[in-house]
Amino acid sequence: MGLSADQVRERLARVRDEVGSEVTIVAATKYLSVTELGVLAEAGIEVVGENRAQDLEAKHAAHGDAFRWHFIGHLQSRKAKLVSEICELVHSLDSESAARRLQVPALLQVNLAGEASKSGVSPEAIPAFLELYPRIVGLSTMPPATDDPERSRPYFEKLRELAQECGLRDLSMGTSQDYKVAVEEGATMIRIGSVLYQS
Repeated sequence: MGLSADQVRERLARVRDEVGSEVTIVAATKYLSVTELGVLAEAGIEVVGENRAQDLEAKHAAHGDAFRWHFIGHLQSRKAKLVSEICELVHSLDSESAARRLQVPALLQVNLAGEASKSGVSPEAIPAFLELYPRIVGLSTMPPATDDPERSRPYFEKLRELAQECGLRDLSMGTSQDYKVAVEEGATMIRIGSVLYQS
């Protein structure tokens, strides 16, 4: 990473000014080492999101009390118990088997574009999951990759509409590329990495 805590703190403050105090900024730590997480703690990052259960376990062992922990990667059912022990929220629930083993609040991941390469349930499957797992508190999505943030807007708008129809409050959507558009469309959480770390 090669960044100082001061640099991360400055970038975090800039994003906070852009998105407001009501949006939870989740710092994506997939590409950061255990030692680099110490820089995030020093910079004032409060919530981190990890993609892999084994990395989550190692990073939490070293920095457990420094952050609130979220899981943002694909959730395998056999890892649900471990994730439940560490995280306060899962952003990526998308299987019945994981739902049966999970023990913390979750966001249901919705694959709005129907991309075969991405995880997530279809919009039609949402009601069944809400019955299966009462601890679903919101929805999440990852639109198709694009260089133009505006192309993500229709997906964010659709996710907001689906959440409203289901009476769900939280929306995890938007990454470093398109978080401003996501917040305009109602995101309550954004998952950002490069905008905080890369020079």
